[in-house]
Amino acid sequence: MVLTFGQLAGLIAAGAFLILVIALCFVLKGLIKTLEETTKSIGAVTEDINGISKELEQLVNKTNTLMDDVNQKSAKLDPLFETMAELSESISDLNAASRNMAERVSGSAKAATQASMAFRLGKQALKFYNKHKKNPTD
Repeated sequence: MVLTFGQLAGLIAAGAFLILVIALCFVLKGLIKTLEETTKSIGAVTEDINGISKELEQLVNKTNTLMDDVNQKSAKLDPLFETMAELSESISDLNAASRNMAERVSGSAKAATQASMAFRLGKQALKFYNKHKKNPTD
């Protein structure tokens, strides 16, 4: 049996197609293994994410509970801070009043010192006058 060029070309094309199909089978087999590994990895990641999600939910719940507790305690401390602010204002007012009083006392002390000096001077002048009045020659 003698093959014509067309038949020979068809036979070569069929062989090449067979080789291509076999190579494709190997590639697909490798791709299937890769997809199986990817599926396993995605399953593991999904389980991990579910665990993390549950832990995160618990953490958020604990944080909310803690924040509620902090808010309650803060609300209890608000009157204390208000009282401290009022006390601070009262102390400031007391300081201002003390300064004013100290300035007045200081002014009064200066006036008293001046009056005392004037009194002493007057007393000395009177003594001098009385002394010279009795003894005009001195």
